[in-house]
Amino acid sequence: MRDLTLIIPTKKEAESLPSFLKEIKDYKCKKFIILQKEDLETKKAIKDIKNIRIIEQINNGYGNALIEGINSVKTKYCCIINADGAMDPGYLDKMRKLCKNKDLVFASRYQKPGGGSDDDTLTTLIGNYFFTFMGNFLFNLKISDILYTYIVGKTSSFKSLKLTNFDFRICVEIPIKAKLRNMSYVCLPSYERNRIAGTKKVNALKDGFLILTEIIKYFFKIKK
Repeated sequence: MRDLTLIIPTKKEAESLPSFLKEIKDYKCKKFIILQKEDLETKKAIKDIKNIRIIEQINNGYGNALIEGINSVKTKYCCIINADGAMDPGYLDKMRKLCKNKDLVFASRYQKPGGGSDDDTLTTLIGNYFFTFMGNFLFNLKISDILYTYIVGKTSSFKSLKLTNFDFRICVEIPIKAKLRNMSYVCLPSYERNRIAGTKKVNALKDGFLILTEIIKYFFKIKK
């Protein structure tokens, strides 16, 4: 996997990130940690870990972390994988191999057999099913987990999406833009583990509303 870069968006993950980096220390790929300059606690927690690159965000937000990470990648493939340890790196090799013939490979917690989650709540479960239904109905995405950003893709494909959202709207921006650009993609069942420590950074109501407006925006854009 030397042709793969892991993009690891990080926000106040001093408890989780060191353990996650220890888990993937033998993976022969590049590892980019994307975090805010003022996140001193997380930086201190990983200061002695080798073979990682820390990228301080110019702007803020989860989406911005992904955009700045993608723009920094020079390997043929890259992967978005979160710092909290919930996304199992054991799927990386299979996702990377599938990506030879696809632009993007989406991990899915809701695709059977094999998908599932120990970290989902009832609110996030209902929200994800609702937004996934909307994406499939309005854009014919044929995707089973629209909000899960555990994604491996060709770096050139990621960059060609020209992503713009600095917040969690990027979760739906990626698959919708991939569909509108006629990219090839596939979903792979993936089991989400409990996060190592800390709490979710998503605000279910606020971010859910933003995601809904993003879906509606693209729907009316293609209708023009």
